[in-house]
Amino acid sequence: MGVAEDSEPPLKRVKGPVEESKGLPEDHSTTKSVSCSLGDQMARPLTSQGDGETIGSQGVIRKAEFIKIITRALYSLGYDKSGALLEEESGIPLHSSVVNLFMGQVTNGKWDDSVATLRTIGLSDEIMKSASFLILEQKFLELLKMEKVAAALDTLRNEIVPLHVNLDRVHKLASCIISPSQCIRLGISGQDTEGTKSGSKILEKLQKLLPAAIMIPEKRLEHLVERALDVQREACVFHNTSDSDLSLYSDHQCGKNQIPSQTLQILEAHKNEVWFVQFSHNGKYLGSSSKDHSAIIWEVKEDGQVLLKHTLCGHQKPVLIVSWSPDDSQILTCGQDEVIRRWDVSSGKCLHVYEKTGVGLISCGWFPDGRGIFAGMTDKSICLWDLDGRDLECWKGQRTLRISDMAITDDGKRIISVCREYAILLLDREAKFDRLIEEVDMITSFSLSKDNKFLLVNLMNQEIHLWSIEGDPKLISEYKGHKRTRFVIRSCFGGLDQSFIASGSEDSQVYIWHRCSGELLLALPGHSGAVNCVSWNPGNLHMLASASDDGTIRIWGLDRFNLKGGEQSNGSNHQCNGRS
Repeated sequence: MGVAEDSEPPLKRVKGPVEESKGLPEDHSTTKSVSCSLGDQMARPLTSQGDGETIGSQGVIRKAEFIKIITRALYSLGYDKSGALLEEESGIPLHSSVVNLFMGQVTNGKWDDSVATLRTIGLSDEIMKSASFLILEQKFLELLKMEKVAAALDTLRNEIVPLHVNLDRVHKLASCIISPSQCIRLGISGQDTEGTKSGSKILEKLQKLLPAAIMIPEKRLEHLVERALDVQREACVFHNTSDSDLSLYSDHQCGKNQIPSQTLQILEAHKNEVWFVQFSHNGKYLGSSSKDHSAIIWEVKEDGQVLLKHTLCGHQKPVLIVSWSPDDSQILTCGQDEVIRRWDVSSGKCLHVYEKTGVGLISCGWFPDGRGIFAGMTDKSICLWDLDGRDLECWKGQRTLRISDMAITDDGKRIISVCREYAILLLDREAKFDRLIEEVDMITSFSLSKDNKFLLVNLMNQEIHLWSIEGDPKLISEYKGHKRTRFVIRSCFGGLDQSFIASGSEDSQVYIWHRCSGELLLALPGHSGAVNCVSWNPGNLHMLASASDDGTIRIWGLDRFNLKGGEQSNGSNHQCNGRS
């Protein structure tokens, strides 16, 4: 490996400066004898129908609420007989008789009766007025539809306006009298004023407005269960399975076996150090580049096997990186201070060579629409070309460094590049406005998240920083533990919802952290040289690739995949059921 002067930042192959819930006691009494006066007894609120009873080991679940929510779920699922039976057997009705009367009146379109009943339920003045407005608005619209304009106007003037709520909406309703077409502009269709349908829709709106204790929300039980699953999932640091694997029968907890940690294959087709590796967007291919002046396209088979598809030759210098087109049909390769080549993935043929006289190219990427490419130059400029190599845009000045990763957001509006040793440029192409991420140490590489909201930045001081780049850049998390003293080491997002951070390391291991907590989960041995780059397969949550100075690429998978050892016929890779 070549060594440069200490004043230079770290190039790939250029050395830089060395550097349990708490429950109630088992023996406790639920009742106690007290002497009190008759007046004390009369002042105490009555507990009926189990309102004061609790269930569960912690005594925080009110029995009446629990039963009502189950009853509501039974009715929502269409089990009306079971719901009615539960109400009868428990003695706990889903709703009070007054609320049941009110709901029936609304459903049947008895607007005046329902407003009168609403006043007896015991609501706050604000809620009662808002609920009355919904009901009376429906009454007004139905009168208009029946062409009873005088009655509609009377309802508006003497019933709706005195409520003194939603005045803007009142003005719009008034305009419906003058111009019936205004109802359409308000989003009110004829179907909204048809009998039972209109009553049911109003009832749905009222359910969101009225207190839950009065009218149990639709699908409340489902919501509670989903929240419980969310809490369990968020607390699981190894969570890397689809939601379909979650079960209600037991608490969810993934083990380390959900993280790719077992070497399944060792790919050995490169003849020198492997500097870069990246899965295609669909996860069906893997691209790698090497100091041996070549790049390789690997194909990921349905059974998880990774096989050599094409070796891409033509560069006269080491290949720094590869970049997949948005549709994965083409791939770019960037030689070190040399040229960029565009290849057809299917045939392996070189389609175009991009170069600029007197200037070397050091990084590259694709337009989001796949109709052009961008490149970082050794003269610190950024250029955009169409596929035929015609210049589209160019930014001069210190827009990039001699060592530079680059990225462009999916909307094509922002180009991201390392512009100074300690800073990353967020260049807004439309607003012509620059933002900077300023770091505490020299930046060696970065990676953009799939949702374009976060940037993962590798630093010379053996730290990886996670930045939010929505609005003003903000540092979110830091990850430590891996080793980096001389070379460019790359990291990546990965796993379900990109919940993990993986990185190479100069100690020959792959490191994996939990993205939110920053906890170091695994350090994977196996390589015999520095691990330069890692890539997590976006199409397979349980597949990770790592590229190393030992000239190999390792494919990592789950422990349960105990593949039998055996040599592959093409001699380019072999399977492995261990870590070495």
